[in-house]
Amino acid sequence: MTTRFARRSTLCLAAGGAAALLVLTACSSDSDSSSDASPSSSASAPSSASPTPSGSPKVSGTVVVFAASSLKESFTTLGKQFETAYPGAKVSFNFGGSDTLAASITSGAPADVFAAASPKTMKTVTDKGDGDGTPTTFVRNQLEIATLPGNPKHIRTLKDLTGSGLKVALCAKTVPCGSAAQTALTASNLKLTPVSYEQDVKSALTKVELKEVDAAVVYKTDVQTAGGKVDGVNFPESAKAINAYPIVELKGAPNADGAQAFIALVESSLGQKVLTEAGFLNP
Repeated sequence: MTTRFARRSTLCLAAGGAAALLVLTACSSDSDSSSDASPSSSASAPSSASPTPSGSPKVSGTVVVFAASSLKESFTTLGKQFETAYPGAKVSFNFGGSDTLAASITSGAPADVFAAASPKTMKTVTDKGDGDGTPTTFVRNQLEIATLPGNPKHIRTLKDLTGSGLKVALCAKTVPCGSAAQTALTASNLKLTPVSYEQDVKSALTKVELKEVDAAVVYKTDVQTAGGKVDGVNFPESAKAINAYPIVELKGAPNADGAQAFIALVESSLGQKVLTEAGFLNP
């Protein structure tokens, strides 16, 4: 047990050092580039300097990360930065609904890291003994209503979604974004029957982007990622349904060193910067 703790501590420091060096690399890169370059793109730029501290454990091979679909953009950015920090490593992501991913893990799917969109979904994995250690919350996320560009249906409140003739998509009730939406609706004494229940938040958002529905209840991060494809409408009830996102190394991880280093990057100041810029809330 002592040896395992020492190894994790060393790896966390190593990943933290690599992340810090990436930040320095980004600062150096910024001085030679346009002032409006994004922090994420700068941080992921290759550097001629060694990306890992001298004497740190070598992380190599493929790190398999199962993560909630709402993390796709920010984790993809962090994955590139991880591969820059550890040239011998590669991150392979499986994004999807947290409940589906949890079911795959408990059924024996090989993976190193699980990042879920709710503690309840994570508990499905840890209750089966598939988590190695205690999950930690690394970000939180809040709901928002996604509407067609320009909000032609003039949706202003959560109650507006219950209006007759309005087509609304929700995440399935077993998915964290769907469970959160139901919590917000219940808190408001509202009943909403959507035209479709989607298996993950990206699918619900896509329904709006394709103009198949007038609105969908998704996360703020998804509205931000969609850019001009949708408009976002805040609603106060969302404050009663904020989801915490836990992350954990999985038991028997094929690449335990890589798993610990990736989690360390996610929880580092660099990882938190990428996530909060994507619209996530601090843990």
